[in-house]
Amino acid sequence: MEGLRQDDPPRIGEFLTLARLDPAARRDVPERRYLARSADGSRTVLISLPLQGADPGRWAAEAQWAAKLAQPGLWPVAQVGGSAAFPWLASPYRPALPLPEAIDAHGGPLPEEAVRTLGAALAESLASAHVLGVVHGGLCPASVLLTAYGPLVSCFGAVRAAAPDGMPRTGLPGIDAGCLAPESGTGGPVQAPSDVYALGAVLAYAATGHTVPERAEIPAGLRAPITACLSRDPAARPEPAQVLAQLAPGAAWGTQHAGAEPVSLPGRVVAALSLQAAAVLAAELPEVR
Repeated sequence: MEGLRQDDPPRIGEFLTLARLDPAARRDVPERRYLARSADGSRTVLISLPLQGADPGRWAAEAQWAAKLAQPGLWPVAQVGGSAAFPWLASPYRPALPLPEAIDAHGGPLPEEAVRTLGAALAESLASAHVLGVVHGGLCPASVLLTAYGPLVSCFGAVRAAAPDGMPRTGLPGIDAGCLAPESGTGGPVQAPSDVYALGAVLAYAATGHTVPERAEIPAGLRAPITACLSRDPAARPEPAQVLAQLAPGAAWGTQHAGAEPVSLPGRVVAALSLQAAAVLAAELPEVR
């Protein structure tokens, strides 16, 4: 969470912006994300905009798709608004830390058990989506939002929105090259194995601080599933349900999101979530002329 800059919009639709969710220095965030509140103070939301220079039409189409989904593990999109030139989406606010900020708060890579918990939840989310023919197409560290009740994935369709099939996507703003499957980077369609590659990169990041680590950097207990996900051959990558079985032996697919028990997070991450919640609660509405 970071203060607004002069080039940030003071108002987005009916909402007044309070702060940035992501530090301005991060270049691998697929969307511009803000904490905002309605003018009457009754609603606080997380609101997203396309990056400057992105195609707003493609971004808005993905936002509309995300608003129709009710997939477990997907950050819910409650409202899509704006114009063709300035689209936005909004969701009810809940304390949430992007994975890079969670690692910063923790002071380094997450403990192996926390990575396993994170990976199992993400793998089940992808499995639930893929069985319905839905490909997320935007999984990366910045898209994973950690909450007290588990990780939620935002930035739906970020890779598809960055450039259409047939156009190279490497080097584009907001696209984390380490999470971009080779076939997607060269312009191929974003398919289910592309999500699995991105899952491997996210888990590598959580475990080492890098999306493209040396094999020896990955904790031994996580090396096999992460390496399999990161195969350059899409056909060689495991199904998300197989990743779940490796990360959480004995877990049954379809149970990870069924309960309401809080997910165990490192203490410093929990403290950072609490600080964010307090700061948002105390934030005063800016005066917009």
